[in-house]
Amino acid sequence: MLFRASAKTVAVKALDGSLFLHHTDQFVRMHGYRPGASEVRSWERSIPVMAAALNDAGLGDVEVLLEYTLPLNSKRADVVLAGVHPVTGEPSYVVVELKQWSQATPDEDDPALCRIDTYAHPVLNPIEQVRRYCEYLVNFNGAVAEHPGRVSGVAFLHNATDFGVSGLRELETDDRGQLFTGDRRGEFLDHLRARLSDKHPGVRAADELQAGKTGPSKQLMAVAAQEVRQREQFLLLDEQQVAYRMVLNAVRKAKQSDHKEVVVVTGGPGTGKSVIALSLLGELYRQGIPALHATGSQSFTKTMRKVAGTRKREVQELFKYFNSFMTAQENSLDVLICDEAHRIRETSANRYTPAAHRTGKRQIDELINAARVPVFLLDEHQVVRPGEMGTVDEIKAAAEANGFGCHVVPLESQFRCGGSDAYLRWVQRLLGLEPGGPVVWEPDDRMRLSVADSPQEMEAFLDARRARNYSARMSAGYCWRWSPEPKPGEPLPADVVIGGWARPWNLRGDRSVSGAPPAALWATDPAGFGQIGCVYTAQGFEYDWSGVIIGPDLVWRGDRWVTDRTASKDPVFKKSTPDADVDRLIRNTYKVLLTRGMIGTIVHSTDPETQDKLRELVAECREEESGC
Repeated sequence: MLFRASAKTVAVKALDGSLFLHHTDQFVRMHGYRPGASEVRSWERSIPVMAAALNDAGLGDVEVLLEYTLPLNSKRADVVLAGVHPVTGEPSYVVVELKQWSQATPDEDDPALCRIDTYAHPVLNPIEQVRRYCEYLVNFNGAVAEHPGRVSGVAFLHNATDFGVSGLRELETDDRGQLFTGDRRGEFLDHLRARLSDKHPGVRAADELQAGKTGPSKQLMAVAAQEVRQREQFLLLDEQQVAYRMVLNAVRKAKQSDHKEVVVVTGGPGTGKSVIALSLLGELYRQGIPALHATGSQSFTKTMRKVAGTRKREVQELFKYFNSFMTAQENSLDVLICDEAHRIRETSANRYTPAAHRTGKRQIDELINAARVPVFLLDEHQVVRPGEMGTVDEIKAAAEANGFGCHVVPLESQFRCGGSDAYLRWVQRLLGLEPGGPVVWEPDDRMRLSVADSPQEMEAFLDARRARNYSARMSAGYCWRWSPEPKPGEPLPADVVIGGWARPWNLRGDRSVSGAPPAALWATDPAGFGQIGCVYTAQGFEYDWSGVIIGPDLVWRGDRWVTDRTASKDPVFKKSTPDADVDRLIRNTYKVLLTRGMIGTIVHSTDPETQDKLRELVAECREEESGC
């Protein structure tokens, strides 16, 4: 949240301009970068209109929460109004989405989407957008979880006329999804008066909402079985819902005619790519539409088979690998959902591939060929192996070469790392994946970050979190050799040795050994805490607390990072792999490891100079303080 005050105070501060200076400063503190000109312009134009409406309605004592951040993700509702219901006397909350649009038309394929001139892609109908914000707030804020009727929602298109946006009302409205235009300002004021009393201040209701206990994030694996077999478990917001609906619309068009198109969904860690993939698979599965889920990750696919397909073989068979489609007939599927598509390789063939299956086709062409609607979900900054080539440009070029349309949907908001945009930017700047160089971590009350003096301290810290029923894992750069797995009953070899501390790597095989889970389940089985995970077992997963050991393959020297390929024991790096590629892949590896935590990350470097740099960037503070 960027600002909170009564409607009277908001109106005064908006008039003298101090509100927007405060907004900008607070935004920089929370997100680590300055807001764009369009965002500042929207504040300057929409907030005074909202404040004037409240005061004209006699609701000057209603509490106004501006840019209210939804729990456990980085999405922000423009305004949440907190007050007292005029009839029930209970707390009442109105979520308001403000739009400057003067015209908008419903998407020809789906009234839940709409098109405006300033965007190349369809966006969510504001009725649906604010409705989903309301549902999400009820799902994750304890203050309203038991009282869902206290939350209502409205979109106020204050620059629009009824004629300019008439088509948006084709979408069904309800108490959580209403729409008013500038033409209907009077009705908008009546709508607010019907939900907020003009006789009681909203301070206490706002306090209660802010103090509401945040519900736990629905971990992907914990609800996978219900998602695929029973009903939708995840609430998709904004561009997530746009991506989801664009795929379903493409499927419908493909069934109605001889039509084929490619959909690419791109976003950073935690933006919900795998949630969208699972939601799509579940919906298509329930509709009886032939679809498969595929990844290039053995860990992810095996985990999905185990968790989502428990005791149901046909569900397990929905989860494949990218190299499963070498001999697939053209358009044999309606939909192929390629999750973790940044792991697409140049070819599916390897040394074990039978000669009859060596078609010479690129893997990306095989995947596009296999389905009428191939869907690719990817993060280009998670390429960690030589030969991985899943990028937006590669996929678009492959689609166009075959004469197929290609739609790209970018995901901006993220749900990992406590929904902290500031933390993700801090990681990217730390590793040189974003310009500007490393910066000091400024706690943002969403993500906790600390530096451990030793791996022993890190392990003890994480073990204490596990004692409170949080999930936790330790991972490391690939800087220690990996011994062969022991025979059953023998202890795991402690390969990761740092001073007098030693722990085993996670298992590589498909079976449990000496109480440790198989590789594919390291991130999800509680018994995985005893081993150190590598990037290939951590990628695609999340846990509450993440411990990351930065090895000697990435060290800080003077004023820059230096990658030492000789310190890496990763067998995928060959002598022929260029130094520039090794540098990029090592940095991407640590980005993956540093963005697995949902609540917090604790980091340690084996290199003294690098450890000093981390200490310089991450100020020490007590654990109970927010952000630490």
